[in-house]
Amino acid sequence: MLEKEVINFEKTAIVGIVTQNQSEEKLREYLDELEFLTFTAGGQVVKRFSQKMERPNPKTFVGTGKIEEIHLFVKENDISTLVFDDELSPSQQKNISKIITECKILDRTHLILDIFAQRAETSYARTQVELAQCIYMLPRLSGLWTHLERQKGGIGMRGPGETEIETDRRIVRDRIALLKDKIKAIDKQMGTQRGNRGSMVRVALVGYTNVGKSTLMNAVGKSDVFVENKLFATLDTTVRKVVIKNLPFLLSDTVGFIRKLPTQLVDSFKSTLDEVREADLLLHVVDISHPEFEDHIASVNQTLLDIKANDKPVIMVFNKIDAYKHLTIDEDDLMTEKTPRHYTLEEWKATWMSRVGEQNALFISATEKENFEEFRERVYEAVRQIHITRFPYNKFLYPDYKDAVEKEDKDEEENE
Repeated sequence: MLEKEVINFEKTAIVGIVTQNQSEEKLREYLDELEFLTFTAGGQVVKRFSQKMERPNPKTFVGTGKIEEIHLFVKENDISTLVFDDELSPSQQKNISKIITECKILDRTHLILDIFAQRAETSYARTQVELAQCIYMLPRLSGLWTHLERQKGGIGMRGPGETEIETDRRIVRDRIALLKDKIKAIDKQMGTQRGNRGSMVRVALVGYTNVGKSTLMNAVGKSDVFVENKLFATLDTTVRKVVIKNLPFLLSDTVGFIRKLPTQLVDSFKSTLDEVREADLLLHVVDISHPEFEDHIASVNQTLLDIKANDKPVIMVFNKIDAYKHLTIDEDDLMTEKTPRHYTLEEWKATWMSRVGEQNALFISATEKENFEEFRERVYEAVRQIHITRFPYNKFLYPDYKDAVEKEDKDEEENE
């Protein structure tokens, strides 16, 4: 089955650069992620290109020699798509497209937007994605009108090209305004829905994409949220009422974050992220089996800072402990230096993880439901504390309170 799917995948090459701010090891991590993004979008990466530079070439992103090398490989290997790891400026994209005419030229942002377009199921998600795509496309429209290249000026060269481009820009601007109005109306509606949920404590699952948030949501909320081992499997926020012991609360599953998250997406998915902003408690889910999970944590924290949701109580939930594997060093190996990748789970627990928040971090497996009782107990206690602050004498927290009051009144009557 898998082999059959791979045949239909687009042959793709990916490109990245090593700079002063991005080491070779960091580039390898980013290209691994870009390859997974490409797979999620329906591509099969057959070649990686990289180059060491002080900074990206303002004209073609990589050097002249490297772009020619890439061009030759694209022609000889029938490559359908070329993806650059960083966002290309409109001029860079135009210049590269003039040199490499045999395939599509995409950047990381365009690729992520394409995945979001594939994953959008509801009308609201499709509207948000279309808005992000229009904002991204607007400054790049001139590159789409290469068939009107005769607008060079002079006698006989005055054509409708510029008018055509301006007309198209106006259409896109009008579309952006229309989509923004539509999103405002939906935002108002969703705000009303959030207000109608009553005063129950709101808990939001946040984290890097593909860390198991939806799997955890299904396990805790007994819901049926779509789960797949691909990036951005979930775009629409799912909210479920969950009851642990005698205490009900609302649990929401939100869109996953990613490094180099396009600003267009943060802007257009504002309402979806409002679920995070308005939550009382965040469950920050981390895939501890991923070798770069600490970078993922930093990316999520930065995004939370960007959307002004970094001041909320957080429980760190390290997921996928069943898939965690550490590197080992042979006893007679005196050369290899121990790194965090050699840490066992017990050693990780003794590091900074033991000082996360007011309590230690949680280590679970959402698929195997390992340590689930501890997870439920911790979430219950955190929600209960918020509930006590909001409703000191709530019947959910004190089911015997009414009986106790009635008994006290009865005793007083008897004494009288």
